[in-house]
Order: sequence, then C-alpha cells, then structure tokens
Amino acid sequence: MSAAISVNDAAEAIEPDAPGWTIHASGERLLIIELQDRDRAAANRRARDFAARVAAENLPYVSDIVPAMTTVGIHYAPHKVPADKDSHAPYDAIVAALNRLLKTVSETGSAAPRVVEIPVCYGGEHGPDLSEVAQTCGLSVAEVVELHSASLVDVMMLGFAPGHPYLGMLDTRLNPPRRATPRTAVAPGSIGLANRQTVIYPLTLPGGWNLIGRTPLAIFDAAREAPCLVNAGDQVRFVPITAQQFDTLSHNAGVSP
Repeated sequence: MSAAISVNDAAEAIEPDAPGWTIHASGERLLIIELQDRDRAAANRRARDFAARVAAENLPYVSDIVPAMTTVGIHYAPHKVPADKDSHAPYDAIVAALNRLLKTVSETGSAAPRVVEIPVCYGGEHGPDLSEVAQTCGLSVAEVVELHSASLVDVMMLGFAPGHPYLGMLDTRLNPPRRATPRTAVAPGSIGLANRQTVIYPLTLPGGWNLIGRTPLAIFDAAREAPCLVNAGDQVRFVPITAQQFDTLSHNAGVSP
C-alpha cells in the first residue's frame, strides 16, 4: 500500500485556507475521506455531495458509503478494483478515482433539498431545559424559540442511534454547552440543543443535550417503508405548537407520552 494520506495539494498550494480533503486508509477495505473547510457547515455539505456522487457512479468495487459530519467512509473490495496503467495496487487505483470525483464536489449539492416540517412543543414538561438555556444564552425563552424555529436547518448526518439526526448550524446565539450530567433516559421526539446544533431523539436514549422541546412525530419507525423521517441532506423547519396540539398529534400518531 502506498502513502496512507492523500491531500488535495493543488488547492492548498494556491490558497492555504481553500477547501480541501484528505484520504487515508482505515484497514485494508475502508477509506476515510475528510472534507476540510473553515466553515463546518460547508464541509458537511461537501461531504454529503461527495457521498451522493460516489453512489451515483455505482462503482462495482464499492460495497458501502457512510457519510458523517465532515467525513465519508468508503468500504470497498480490493479484488474488484480494476488496475490502470498508472497504478500498481488497488489502493492507488481507488484513491485516484476518488480524487477525480472530489474535484467535482460542490458545496451546494446537485439537487434542491427535501424540506420536512417538524412540529415542536417548546418548554414545560416537553422542554425542561428551555429556561436554563435562555439564561445561559442571555436570551428570553421566546427569543430561543424564535431563533430555533426561524429558518431552515440542514440535516447534517444520522448517527449515534437509528434515525438520530444532527442538524445545524443554528444562529450563533444558540450556543449553550451540553449538560454536565447526561440523563439516563430521554423520551423519543425530544429536541436537544448544544453548540449551535440540535438533535431529535428517535428512541428512548441516554443523552446530555439540553432539552428545549419535543415533537409528537415518530422520527424513526422500523416498520415504515422509510424508517427514518429525515435523512442527511434534507432540511428541517421547526414549527412551534401548543401542548394541546402536541397531545392531539401524539394521539393521532400513536406516540406514547
């Protein structure tokens, strides 16, 4: 195997802060591509676009594509990688192919994102940390709700648990740290906030995010044809609802309180 890291040297030579990438091996059948950008949200969009481009190529030697926050894992079968005149090993050939694709990556993606509206009951029993978050951020409760629901937010990745979305980046004023002591059980549908990002708990899980609200929608349901309500690349609009609306929607959706 050749050098473990392949860097976008051309871009870095022109401008040190220009968006770039690295490729490195993680074992004999996995490559990790890290998209680099001073803007984390931009790096995330480029990672998602790259994952989509690899999928569209339908490369016979790629067995799985795993996009994360700013990285993409490419699982591959070395014996299926075709050799070319400039390569002496499967690793070199796949790195060359991925570098070609990486040069075409866009920050904005090739298609308009799907928009999903998520109703949220903020505060009270559904958002026990809302008042504390407002105090930490130097805002009123109403201002936190307004900022959290004011604009579309990117679904940056799914991880930690099935259907668990990480969304961002939020307004710079919504930047509380995670809780010092995590909860051992957080109800499904709970909306967590920390460090300009927000999450939606799909199941009853432990977690240390600040809970500011809850949605009555089932974020993950293995019995559905599409188990995950949202996917990486989607955009979410949070829509404030009342406690009464929450109860009505929960009943209709069959979600437990």
